[in-house]
Amino acid sequence: MDGLFRDKIHLNLPDSDITYYPNFMVKADATVFFDLLREETPWQQDDITVFGKTYAQPRLTALYGNNGKPYSYSKLVMVPHTFTPQLLNIKEKVETIAGVSFTTCLLNLYRNGKDSNGWHADNEKELGKNPIIASVTLGQERFFHLKHRTDKSLKQKILLEHGSLLLMKGATQEHWLHQVPKTTKIVDERINLTF
Repeated sequence: MDGLFRDKIHLNLPDSDITYYPNFMVKADATVFFDLLREETPWQQDDITVFGKTYAQPRLTALYGNNGKPYSYSKLVMVPHTFTPQLLNIKEKVETIAGVSFTTCLLNLYRNGKDSNGWHADNEKELGKNPIIASVTLGQERFFHLKHRTDKSLKQKILLEHGSLLLMKGATQEHWLHQVPKTTKIVDERINLTF
């Protein structure tokens, strides 16, 4: 937990509460977690339907939880696996900073620059009003874009680094959309853990 609160960056964006911790994990620890999760996670690729067209989701996913409740987004329903010791370790570190207990973690594996996550908000009704969303990045750094729902002039881009944590609280999901866009650059694999 070295450097836990070092370089804490609060994004000064209206209608939001977003904090970035670039040194959430020591890089060597982050690499160990990346390697374990890459090999031991039962990754799956689901089909999603957007605007009436069905296609393979542009990344692999796995859902973990401690309450056995299915989680649905984009008309997908996922049943959680039981948290592994490695995920519980990361979850406890995240909870120390977030000040809340998380029940669910969605893992995303971005295999290359073609893998992405389009504009969305983490605002599914089962998350409740003003959910706290914690996002841990392991592996390849990728850009994370934010845009305000109503004021199109409000945009932000942040590079999510290996071993970092992005914490979104308050009314962020109500007022902002976010994405991890495709990139034409040659990039390595990235694992994202969304609590």
